[in-house]
Amino acid sequence: MPKISKILLLSVSVVLVLTVFLGVNSTGVSAATDDQDGAYHQINVYSEVLRHIQTDYVEEPNISLVTNGALRGLLESLDSDSSYLSPADYKTFKEEKGGKAQVGINVSKRWGYATVVSVVPGSPADKADLNDGDIIEAIGTQDTRDMSLAVVRLMLEGAPGSELALSVVRPGRAQPEKLTMTRAVTSIPAVAETMYENSSILYLKPLVLDHEHVQQVESKLKGMQKAGNKKILLDLRDVAAGDNAEAFRLTNFLLKSGTIATLEGQKVEKQSFTAEPSKAIDTTSPVVVLVNRGTAGPAEIVAAALMDNKRADLVGEKTFGEGSQQKTFELPDGAALILSVAKYESPSGKKLEDEGVTPGVLVASNIDDNAPVDEDAATPTTPQPETKKPAVSIDEQLNKALDLLKSKAA
Repeated sequence: MPKISKILLLSVSVVLVLTVFLGVNSTGVSAATDDQDGAYHQINVYSEVLRHIQTDYVEEPNISLVTNGALRGLLESLDSDSSYLSPADYKTFKEEKGGKAQVGINVSKRWGYATVVSVVPGSPADKADLNDGDIIEAIGTQDTRDMSLAVVRLMLEGAPGSELALSVVRPGRAQPEKLTMTRAVTSIPAVAETMYENSSILYLKPLVLDHEHVQQVESKLKGMQKAGNKKILLDLRDVAAGDNAEAFRLTNFLLKSGTIATLEGQKVEKQSFTAEPSKAIDTTSPVVVLVNRGTAGPAEIVAAALMDNKRADLVGEKTFGEGSQQKTFELPDGAALILSVAKYESPSGKKLEDEGVTPGVLVASNIDDNAPVDEDAATPTTPQPETKKPAVSIDEQLNKALDLLKSKAA
């Protein structure tokens, strides 16, 4: 293909993505905003860059790789849930039927790389000592910086018994660690229940907010008065999966009235989700909610709603920040965009995807924060000495939450 044709191909691809992104159609071009005009003005800049790539780069580039990289970067600059899928990737994505084995990792993207949000207890990833915040540098031989989030999630799945090779950058370590795990179908444990302070505090720990586990929480809350419990400690640390409708339902168990969350987008009319008195179970017992950087999605909705409605105190770390609604746009060449079209907001108006949830009582976890990451490098920018976990781990976040509940009158 002649060089000018290749440049034209990439330019058209960028224009196509911008058209979908900006929502411009045949009836709306004349009413384009200044921002849209500015975006289209950039096409001239893109074309100039492409011209230099084609004519001045040290060797003739692979135009397909350049195109895919440019489009992927365009989408990921918006948020971690927006993705560009090449025709081949989208074909695989559509053929995916689900139900495959995994290693027990919930992932998103941070600093351009796939990042562990949370790990399922008892899973192969848990046994390999993966933790939230670990960076998955590569899956097999493929760099996750060169993959969309949707493709990363597909590659983590496979047949039960198959092997998954990862290159992982852990906090405090200068070099990536090579891991090989065997995929397995891991069942999610039931909601954990513990009694504290002479059975006056009911501790509940769901690992996912799906219908089954929220139903278990409901049963335990209904039975707490019979057991003599008077205070509630809800542990949402490392809860990163589930269903938003179940998050609304769980929140409503503890909230008699008020806004739980809102959802709104440029073309998505604002929706408000409110608590219904008939669905409330306990609206008076003191409540403390534990959160950390592995708290994401539906669990963030619960935490933000209970805090903003002054129904619970939050203890722990700032949450991950995930809460958007996606829509898939198919492109003429067989590719597709997975685009965030609306975002959830807390009752106080904070976008969960952008800001996460910051607890009123901040307590760091026992795991060190990630070392700084350079987006142009594959490893942390500053090598740090390897740290060892203490033989006995003290849960400072749990202790602080219990102390806070003990100080509250039942």
